[in-house]
Amino acid sequence: MNSKLKRTSLYNEHHKLNAKILPFAGYEMPINYSEGIQFEYDAVRNTSGVFDVSHMGQIIVKGKKSLELLQYLTINDISILKNGDAQYSALCNNNGGIKDDVIIYKSKNKFTLIVNASNCDKIFKWMIENNKYNCTIIDNTDQFSLIAIQGPLSRKVLDNIFKDKNNLKFYKHKMFEIGGREVLLSRTGYTGELGFEILGEHNIIVDIWKKMIELGVTPCGLAVRDILRLEMKYCLYGNDINESTTPIEAGLSWILKINAKDFIGKKNLLNQRIHGVKRQLVCIEMVDKCIPRKGYDIYLNKDIIGEVSSGTFSLSMKKGIGMCYIDSEYYKKDLEVFLDIRGNLKKGMLSKSPFITKTTLHD
Repeated sequence: MNSKLKRTSLYNEHHKLNAKILPFAGYEMPINYSEGIQFEYDAVRNTSGVFDVSHMGQIIVKGKKSLELLQYLTINDISILKNGDAQYSALCNNNGGIKDDVIIYKSKNKFTLIVNASNCDKIFKWMIENNKYNCTIIDNTDQFSLIAIQGPLSRKVLDNIFKDKNNLKFYKHKMFEIGGREVLLSRTGYTGELGFEILGEHNIIVDIWKKMIELGVTPCGLAVRDILRLEMKYCLYGNDINESTTPIEAGLSWILKINAKDFIGKKNLLNQRIHGVKRQLVCIEMVDKCIPRKGYDIYLNKDIIGEVSSGTFSLSMKKGIGMCYIDSEYYKKDLEVFLDIRGNLKKGMLSKSPFITKTTLHD
């Protein structure tokens, strides 16, 4: 392995479990374990699985005007948050392009931002550069670990680990104590199932991971995580969203509170809100046997009308699925299109989103 790659606090645990470990976002991360991706998928959809997501960045914002700073930096409305709330949001550049999508936790004396691993340094610097409110901004990524337990039985598993009963509702968080030490437990995830994420000091998270494995929770890698999120049409930074795509193009208008405040990138986003966008992110499912991959051109008749941003083989639908940017003038559900895969045209159709609807997400 590249000596410059980082390792999470759980690296040795992954090694013990015979994980296939590969470079991802500057870390040596588990891609899948010995039982295989189908086994991991079934666990998350039917029982419970646990992921190491400690590569994600954690940035703390403190200060009297931390609310004002985050209102200026993000596109969602921070002012509606109460202590114990979590919020999905995004930070945009001056042109309205997405610098990152984030989860924000509001606590009594601070805000905690969970940012994408590949963007942590970029976002930290961007926040410092735009800190006109004299707030304290701290990159805590190396000091904490983060794991995600996902699946219909995840709440029951946590009831066997924590002393206090876990009755968290969707997008809420709370500090829990385990062995005299505190962790942040949130009702969030990236799979579409009932799930929780746990943030804490390295040794605490390692202990919790070990306990979950003892309780029969299935360890899961990044490969199955990608399938699960795609089936729910959850965007992946670097594929489906980046600084060249706006929240409106990406179908994230629901987190864009354009009338609530001023923020970086608002001018261009307001223009798109008024005049519309030339392209939009939509779902595609394949009719022919193949997997849509990032970069494949999409044809209608002989015209290229779009490009695939993410794709995989759905283990639930047993077919290739993906997300793609399509010229807005052509989009309609069930439109028959063709993908150019190494010179061969493969049939697909634009479909509903998300692909999977019957989940335990809101249980």
